[in-house]
Parts: sequence; C-alpha cells; structure tokens
Amino acid sequence: MTAVTAPIHVGLQQARNLHLSAQGMLARPRRRARRADVLGAIARMRVLQIDTIHVVARSPYLVLFSRLGSYATRWLDDLLAEGAIFECWAHEACFAPSVDYALHRHHMQGRDGHWSMKHARRMHREQAEAMESLLALVRERGPVRAADFERSDGAGSGGWWGWKSEKRWLEALFALGELMIARRENFQRVYDLRERVLEAARANGHPAREEAVADERLQREFALGAVKALGVAQARWINDYFRSGRKLKDADLDGFVDSGDLLRIEVAGWGAPAYVHRDHREALAQAAAGRLRATHTSLLSPFDPVVWDRERAATLFGFDYRIECYTPAPKRRWGYYVLPILHRGRLVGRLDAKAHRADGLFEVKALYLEEGVAADEALASALAAAIRQCADWHATPEVTIGRSEPKGFRRILQAALSTG
Repeated sequence: MTAVTAPIHVGLQQARNLHLSAQGMLARPRRRARRADVLGAIARMRVLQIDTIHVVARSPYLVLFSRLGSYATRWLDDLLAEGAIFECWAHEACFAPSVDYALHRHHMQGRDGHWSMKHARRMHREQAEAMESLLALVRERGPVRAADFERSDGAGSGGWWGWKSEKRWLEALFALGELMIARRENFQRVYDLRERVLEAARANGHPAREEAVADERLQREFALGAVKALGVAQARWINDYFRSGRKLKDADLDGFVDSGDLLRIEVAGWGAPAYVHRDHREALAQAAAGRLRATHTSLLSPFDPVVWDRERAATLFGFDYRIECYTPAPKRRWGYYVLPILHRGRLVGRLDAKAHRADGLFEVKALYLEEGVAADEALASALAAAIRQCADWHATPEVTIGRSEPKGFRRILQAALSTG
C-alpha cells in the first residue's frame, strides 16, 4: 500500500517569492550583466514577449533590465542575428531560445484558433499568387524589410493595423512558417527564408531542431516548462504561459504528480492546489520553512511574465493590473504605459513614465501606491534607487516626479532621489 504524503504548505508571501525566484527577480544581480546573462534570462523565462511601444525602452529590453540591471541592449539584437534565439507566436509575439524551436514550430502548425494564423490562412487563400511571388523574391534576392516596399494600395487600406500589402504578406508568411526573422534593424523585422535562417544559426553553433513533435510530448513540455518558469502555479494558469491550449484542471496534472515531475502543494488562502516543478524542490523547501527572502526593487514592463496574466497577478500579489495604452485616453485610470513597481516580493504600486531621450529626461508623470502600502522613507529610498538606475540605463539622467498618490510621498521620493 502506497503511503500518503502530507501536502506541503507555504504562505502567500513565500509563494510570491517562489515565483520571483523562478523568474530571476528575488534579489538584485550580484555583478554587472554579461552577454550570456541575456540568453540565460530568456532561457529561464522560456519566452520573452515583444511589443513595439517605446515611451520607455521597448518591452523585451525592459523585461531583461528588471532582471539583469544595466546591460547593453544590442546583446538581445545580437542573439537574434546569430540564431541563439528566434521569433515565434507563443504568448503573443515572443523571442524564444532556439533549443525550443521544434516545440514552437509544431505548436504553430496547430494554432488555427489564434488570430495570427486565422489572418495568415485567410490571406493565403485570397492572395496566394501575390504571396508566392513575394516568397520567390525573398528566395532570389535575400532578406527584406517591409520598409523596402513602397505603399502601393493607399493609406488606410485596412488589414492588420492599416499595414501595406507587402507587410501583411510578410507577416502571414512568417506566421505560416515560410519566413523567419533573420535579425532586426532599428527594431524593424528583417525577413528571410526559414531554411536560410536555420542554416545560419547552425553555422553559429545554435542548431535548431526541426523534428516532428508528438502532441502528447508537446503538451507535456509546455505544461512542465510553464510551471518551471512560473515557480508556482495553479492548474488554470499553466497553459496561458505558452498559449498552449485550454485551461487545465487538477485532474489533468495527476500523472505529472505521480511521476514526481510536479509537486502538488497548498498555498495559504488559495482554494485550489498549486504546483511546483521538481527542479525547484530546494527553493520549495526554503519557502516551506519561511526562508526565501525577496530583496529586489524594480520597475516592470506591462508585458512582463509577472503581470501579463491578470488573474494570476491578482491571486499571487493582490494586484489588479490592466495595461491602458489600448484604452481611449478619457477612460484611463492610471496612464498610457504604466510600469508596475516590484518591491521586496510585493507589487506595491504603478508608475507612469516617459523617457525623453533627446533631452536626457526621465519623466515620472504620476506614481500610485497600492492601498495599505507604507509610504515611508524605506520604500522611497529603494524606489528612488530603482528609478535612478532605470533612468541612467535609458541615458536620461535627469528625473522629474509629477503627482503621486498619496500626495505626501512625492516629497519623500524627491528627497531620496536628491540624496541618492
């Protein structure tokens, strides 16, 4: 008869710390970032979401900054160009390590329900001849950018974000897997044939396997990979990480628990079990003993894995977060591009910022602390250091603070900035 093991219990703050430990944000880096650390951070997260908004550094660069501190942004661009990472549709548009290429390629072929694939398949049905001509052009002439083509169909012609036809065709061919992103130039995608991009990656020592992946293995890899990247997760959160299928139930994970791949635990205040990857067993033991300490303070991208799932952020951190850049200005509560504030294992507020690069100015338009957060000098000192480091990394050393809630915190924060 098999002995029944009592479940492991952890407190809510220790669950938060488990998550941050897995994401590489439990503590500040102990040394300056190196090029290899960028790839290491992406490998730890498994996916790095891409977004083009740049009122501050574009999201993928900011996500890395939150984990690594100051680093050279060209390192991310170099990793893409040499094939250590590649672009794919996963949790929306993402960078992923090239060792995961086979998983994402197989997953892409089964993503008929995703908007990118729906558009791509429809466009290929309706404009197959034009798309094949464009593909032949790339095959003959080499890599291309959308900017290499003049608009021929007039502004406001419809389609994806009003893109010109060639841009839509390139994006459709990328979604279908015929083209890949060879590199980025000023963050513009440079498209090339899949086989040429993969061959260049192999030549640079980054072989991306193309073998077929069985559906059962795919679901296993994504489920276990998501739990490992998250540190701790409820069943219903798991498949959102790679957008790999329907929401899971606890019964779907019984096999992983029985095999020892996942540990089923209890988190104080949660009405559902939680799961921890076997590779985090040591961190879990520390958490169960109350010994995981979070000491990091940083500004987060709106597309950081910590906050991109609204339900998960609310359950883990008691933090209700929705990005408002897609909301009409009169309906915004917080601001256009608001950065969550991570402080010692808690999400304590949000900050509406803009980097005026030409003027060397980092503008904090508004800052809002969460209800119940102590607006004291200790928080101001840590936050001032985080803002200062972020501003310096943007090459915008002058920092200004607009309004704050609570109002008195502005004065304390400005004093901390002036003495930091």
